[in-house]
Amino acid sequence: MKQTTAMRIGRSALVVALAGGAVVAGAAPGAIAGTAATARKATLGPFGYGRLRLGATTTKALATGMIVRKPAGDTARCTTWDLKENPYDSYRVGVYISKRRGVAVIVAPPRARTPQGIGEGSTKAQLKAAYPRLRRGPYGYPAADVPGNKRAYYLFDVRNGEVTGMSLVLAKQDCVM
Repeated sequence: MKQTTAMRIGRSALVVALAGGAVVAGAAPGAIAGTAATARKATLGPFGYGRLRLGATTTKALATGMIVRKPAGDTARCTTWDLKENPYDSYRVGVYISKRRGVAVIVAPPRARTPQGIGEGSTKAQLKAAYPRLRRGPYGYPAADVPGNKRAYYLFDVRNGEVTGMSLVLAKQDCVM
């Protein structure tokens, strides 16, 4: 399975290395009870992913039971985490939490979809139909406003005409970009 949306550590920019090497998305089967079912049902947006909400404090984010610590990418302003169901290799992270603004970036696991039905495997045409005001975002990645949440935007990776990854980003955050 291809690893999709991911965040590169080591740069204070949103280098959404939204594709990449082969990695098994998630832990060993059965290692995290219920997360596979959650991943199939969970939606990215408009306010978060499952119980993990944009803007949530570290304490509230931890209380969801959905994240695990990954301190390798920490900065003075933000801490880095992974979703338990989709841990990344050593140089990528799945969640950024700002000390001032809370959860700032959530990288979608492979099975997640937006409320508009967009996710890994959606075509570029489907993406444009779902988000007609698609624009060029950080580093040239397609970005779209999140319907129903003016405080966030989606960032997509599109390769060979199809969506290969996506993130939900708090518009005013201090972790990346």
